[in-house]
Amino acid sequence: MRSIAVINQKGGVGKTTTAVNLSAALAAAGQRVGLIDIDPQAHASLHLGSEAQLGSGSQQPVPTVYDLLMRDLPLRQLWRPACENLSIATAHIDLAAAEVELAGVVGREVILRDKLLAAEELESFDFILIDCPPSLGILTLNALSAVDDVFLPLQPHFLALHGLSKLLQTIGLVAERLNERLQLAGVVLCMYESGTRLAAEVSKDVEEFFQEARRASPTWKHVRLFETRIRRNIRLAEAPSFGQSIFQYADKSRGAEDYRALAGEVLAYYAGRDLLRSVVSHAA
Repeated sequence: MRSIAVINQKGGVGKTTTAVNLSAALAAAGQRVGLIDIDPQAHASLHLGSEAQLGSGSQQPVPTVYDLLMRDLPLRQLWRPACENLSIATAHIDLAAAEVELAGVVGREVILRDKLLAAEELESFDFILIDCPPSLGILTLNALSAVDDVFLPLQPHFLALHGLSKLLQTIGLVAERLNERLQLAGVVLCMYESGTRLAAEVSKDVEEFFQEARRASPTWKHVRLFETRIRRNIRLAEAPSFGQSIFQYADKSRGAEDYRALAGEVLAYYAGRDLLRSVVSHAA
């Protein structure tokens, strides 16, 4: 099973759009995918049509990630079907209170990790993706402590590079102190406008930045800037209001085409990593 946290502490860069539509694209490719929404804004949950399940007025409210973290509820009770091969564990605004409630809890950074380790049903998934909040707080630290890899969506704008060093520092600290498996695995350029010189310049800057970063730490020595660019597309912006992934809403759109291509790259990336490990293991 592959476990991936989709993070960026800057909002509005395509983080949730990537978490949802990459999950849906992998599911459409035959992979069994679980998406965990750990963002109190619950945008991934809303994107996949779970808004009806999140009302607090229900006599039997559907369990959310808040219950997983704060009420000792097992993960298996949270999964809700989103589409074929894709299930989601939903979030709710009450998850924002977890930041405060966990302040004095010992081991608060690894609660999600322990929950995933105890979830036997995860053996039936090929991929687990976690949509993180646009911050580097306790919820994001829980996600980083629980996964093997990090995917970083970036907007091709100079301001998108601001704070990138702080994000890498956080990933490095988590890898050093809480999760030695953690790696920054991939960078996805979103909201890409191919006709602009700015997009090309920032893409070059990002590649040069990570060429330097690869030499600085083993945590991101294998990071890949995915060749697929997620182009700016109005259909991607419209899909969440219908509670659908881009493939349910506009399967022939450029947004669907781009995320389908990205999923193909992701599958090839992991297949190549498996092959490399197999060769190294055989040589050893």
